[in-house]
Parts: sequence; C-alpha cells; structure tokens
Amino acid sequence: MKREVRICGFGGQGVILAGFIWGKAACVFGDLNAVQSQSYGPEARGGAARSEVLISDEKIGYPRPTGVDLYVAMAQEAFNTYRDDLHENTVIIIDPDLVPNHDIGRPIYKVRVQKIAEDLGNKIVTNIAMVGAMAGIDDLLDPESVKKAVVDSVPKRFIDLNVNAFERGLEAGKNARPE
Repeated sequence: MKREVRICGFGGQGVILAGFIWGKAACVFGDLNAVQSQSYGPEARGGAARSEVLISDEKIGYPRPTGVDLYVAMAQEAFNTYRDDLHENTVIIIDPDLVPNHDIGRPIYKVRVQKIAEDLGNKIVTNIAMVGAMAGIDDLLDPESVKKAVVDSVPKRFIDLNVNAFERGLEAGKNARPE
C-alpha cells in the first residue's frame, strides 16, 4: 500500500503544517512510514506553496510523488499550478470559496473549510479544518491518529480552537460527496 498526497495553497495558509500533521499521524500515531516534502515560491507569504506526503506500509525509496492519489487545494493559483500529475482515480478536495474555478470534468469533494474557521472566529485554522475534512473523506488514516497529531503540532494555547476546527472539518468531510 502506498498513498501520495499533495496539499497546496498559498504561503501563510498553513499547507506545510497540514502536510506535516498528515505525515505525523501516519508514522508517529499510526503504524505506517511517511515522508514529507515541501516547496514554495520566493515570497514568504502569498505565493503558491505545496506540501507532499508519501505514506506506505513499506519502506519509501523515493521521497517525491510520481502520481498523486489525494489532491487538496486551498487556493486557485495552487489548484491550477500543481495538478499536472493527477491520475483518473485521484481524490480531489477543495474549498469552493477559495478555488471557485474548479470544473475540470471530474468529481471533486467540496468542503467549505474557510467558513468553518470563520465560524470558529479565526481563519488561521482553515488548514486544520481541511486536515479534518481529509480525514473524513480519505480512509487511510485513523481520525483519532490525525487528531493526536494536530494536538501534538499546534501551540498549546490554541489546542481547543484547533481541535474544534479539526472535528468540524472531519464531520464536513464525512458528509461530503463528490460532485
């Protein structure tokens, strides 16, 4: 079993942290191997950014994806830029408020994670709501392992906010259907 995940957005959205959490859930709080890599433009904030996580029950010999199985986009520019190696069975998750032009002729899960974060009073947890949605849609990782990785990765004073964002995203992901 091998799963290749790409989470993309713009710098400052927390896509790198989201990928780190996904990988930590797999290998620290789960019984899998994971490798995480990241790239972003020269801008500290605002440029396209991506985090890629490879997860396997065997050793991982090559740390970059060769065909993405789970593609998560949180910004239009990133959605357009980083989708070149998707295959016909790639699961795609977007926030339609952040990626309004997403009609690529295939089913896409649409979860309004920024709205979840806004309802919690802080858009900074949009990425954690998306991690929850990922856990609700993709069945590779145990949601409890992902939640433990969230708690272990965020500042202690913001644990409750992040756990709420994760749980709301998880519920929204469980209820999402590809359109």
